Amino acid sequence: MGEPKQLLPLNGRPLLEHTLANLRNVKLNEIVVVVGCGADAVRKRVDLHDIKVVENKDYEQGMGNSLGVGVSAVAEATDGVLVVLADQPFVHSETYTQLIDQYRQSDAQVVIPTYRGFRGNPVLLDRSVFPEVMALNGDVGCRAIFGNHSEGITKVAVDDVGILLDIDTKDDFNRLQGYGDSERDQQIHAVDLSNRVFPESDESQQARGNVIIVGTEPVVMALAKLAKILLFRVTVFDPLLRLSDLPEADQVLNSLDFSHLANARSCYVVIASRGKFDEEAIEQAFAADVPYIGLVANRKRAELVRRRLHQKGHTPEKLDKVHSPAGIDLGAKTPEEIALSILAQIVSVIRKDGKK
Repeated sequence: MGEPKQLLPLNGRPLLEHTLANLRNVKLNEIVVVVGCGADAVRKRVDLHDIKVVENKDYEQGMGNSLGVGVSAVAEATDGVLVVLADQPFVHSETYTQLIDQYRQSDAQVVIPTYRGFRGNPVLLDRSVFPEVMALNGDVGCRAIFGNHSEGITKVAVDDVGILLDIDTKDDFNRLQGYGDSERDQQIHAVDLSNRVFPESDESQQARGNVIIVGTEPVVMALAKLAKILLFRVTVFDPLLRLSDLPEADQVLNSLDFSHLANARSCYVVIASRGKFDEEAIEQAFAADVPYIGLVANRKRAELVRRRLHQKGHTPEKLDKVHSPAGIDLGAKTPEEIALSILAQIVSVIRKDGKK
């Protein structure tokens, strides 16, 4: 980003100040800010007068280390913590309160917000999981411990797209500049959040099937284009995408709900959400009983996803249906090559099933 991300100027104020302003409207015992790279600059430019500031001098070890430092610094009597990301300044104060209320009303160890079926941040952690968080190392987040507590996780549906809006790249930052004024809000919320239904595809597409894509990674764009060349119908699931953003798609659905798919046995699911919605999408695909599930992920993340799903009670037979890394081994590197390898694998599945 060229400077500490927390200090990027958003609507005239550092990014971190927006996040803190939303938190200050919530009934919390304390707010702990973990600083690392650029710690002195953050202290100078952000109003932290009522904040407990702790410094992670080993910040280069990754997010897991910073989470441990933060949790270690909370007051001894703390029941639970909201793990809030500085680069998510658009989460409503009411959303934080919803998570806290749900936590108070349940025995949950982990509370996670969802928007239209898509998982977001922040998460709320009960004190019982603090030791595991404090033991985290490397560039891993809270999700690293979720698999150990599948029965203790509660999801809360919130009407707040801010849980999905984070600033990871300069493109993200530029796209969200001005969010919060009425015009920009209207642009963001103008995304059609209903399940959009489009006219049926022609006979050739119906015969070949429907490629279902979750996410908007570069490989998705290439996959949509190649799938159309091969006469597949293309459906994309993403919380913010509009049909105009991906004209190759026949259908864009902004809710993660596969129950709306017609003829699931002719649907081939490819998940490329960079870890954001992997598990939820795979579970939707299991429920729909589709013949192909491809997960675009490296082997380490794929094994982590499998382990979490197994801990949630999914059988090895079901997990064997997940192809990851997705695609046949072409030595693919570029998004276009990866897309080609995935479509080749889908065609292979179709032929083995005896379809024309």
